[in-house]
Amino acid sequence: MSSGILVIAAHASDFVWRCAGTLAVATAEGERCHVVALSYGERGESGELWRQPGQTVENVKKIRHEEAARAAEAVGAELIPFDLGDYPLRVGEEAIERLAELIRNLEPRVMLTHTERDPFNPDHGVAHAAAVLARQLSAGAGVASAFKTITTPEFLAFEPHQPELCGFVPTTFVDVSRVWEKKLRAMESMRSQVYLQQYYAQRGEHRANHARRVGAGSGVKYAEAFQRLLPHTVSKL
Repeated sequence: MSSGILVIAAHASDFVWRCAGTLAVATAEGERCHVVALSYGERGESGELWRQPGQTVENVKKIRHEEAARAAEAVGAELIPFDLGDYPLRVGEEAIERLAELIRNLEPRVMLTHTERDPFNPDHGVAHAAAVLARQLSAGAGVASAFKTITTPEFLAFEPHQPELCGFVPTTFVDVSRVWEKKLRAMESMRSQVYLQQYYAQRGEHRANHARRVGAGSGVKYAEAFQRLLPHTVSKL
């Protein structure tokens, strides 16, 4: 069973803002895409829900699961929650092994995760480290091993909320214009973080402008940005 794109994210909504359009493009072309949410973001990502009197952690998790599942469905992806807790997110040995086995089973063409550092979010770097380690284990670090390994997936970081402060420099733009309505539906599903919808709608326009300026056609109205974490091998330039 092979997968087009596998996202490993710290919180249930991270994929929505940063790569939902890219997932929608892939699934529209017949690929299977999966999103691992290491946590629901119930503590640090759900401020709107905690304004409700008598709110509980379990209820916030339930709401966040429903929101993220609807968002994933909007772009044709499958949500895989790990429910490890957030702020701080801790990814132990058992979770790493589960991630590595998932990667082996799905054999994704591409893996997406957070940047290595984020000075404003303690969980994003943890998710990045977990994705790096699980990916290395699933591929046998590129050599023959005593356990099943897979072809090394391409590996990219999606755009963080504050790119300049996270060392993020775009190397790849994905034109998501034709699936933009799907991304909007995914963003609208995350009602616990409505304040991010306008920001990321504008970000899609900003990145499309950058894409056009580096050679994309005038038809690119919305784009998502990524940074390659490993070199890309081609037969010629």
